[in-house]
Amino acid sequence: VQLQASGGGLVQAGGSLRLSCAASGRPFSCGAMGWFRQAPGKEREFVSAISCSGSRTKYADSAKGRFTISRDNAKRTVYLQMNSLKPEDTADYYCAAKDGGPYYTTYDEYSEYDYWGQGTQVTVSS
Repeated sequence: VQLQASGGGLVQAGGSLRLSCAASGRPFSCGAMGWFRQAPGKEREFVSAISCSGSRTKYADSAKGRFTISRDNAKRTVYLQMNSLKPEDTADYYCAAKDGGPYYTTYDEYSEYDYWGQGTQVTVSS
């Protein structure tokens, strides 16, 4: 299973980016998908997650009101719409997928996820 993240780039503060993460390879059971990020010199941190159903979402406090997670199960893709970006959002963003699990559950612990993408860099200039 491979997760391919894309959509990162350089944007000015206040701008927007939309990250995508597409799964490919052997099929796996629908499970939660999430986004994490890691800034230089910092630990990887949770950003957002969405249940298999798509009806349950969870956000880090830093993302609430600015970021929106969504998914398209037919395309095996998860998205992260990021608005009102701030310089402190600068980081490498990683998508993750859980192989199966409860239909309506989200996870904010990286240890819960089975597959990881390679990361896409987001840089927000002030």
